[in-house]
Amino acid sequence: MHPLVISVAQTAADVAAPIAANSQDAPDTSGLADFLRGFFGPLFLVIVSVVAIFFLFTREITRFAQFIILAIFIGIVFYVPGIIEVTARAIARAMGVETE
Repeated sequence: MHPLVISVAQTAADVAAPIAANSQDAPDTSGLADFLRGFFGPLFLVIVSVVAIFFLFTREITRFAQFIILAIFIGIVFYVPGIIEVTARAIARAMGVETE
């Protein structure tokens, strides 16, 4: 290999070693998902409400229905984060694939 590539790789390894060693000092993110859900949840509901009212006042019923269906789907994924894993396992079992 080229000496420059070897020296760059060695430098990257030397720089990354202390970062990997300090993983015990990493911030505690155990409540991060709950915090973000609590912060963005009401914001999501306000945006959905404003857009839905706009569609109703402009009498665009088809777009309103499409938007509500999409908002319900996004809300389910947002408020019930384990639903994706449960749905994927159910589909896999229905297709005959062994899961755990």
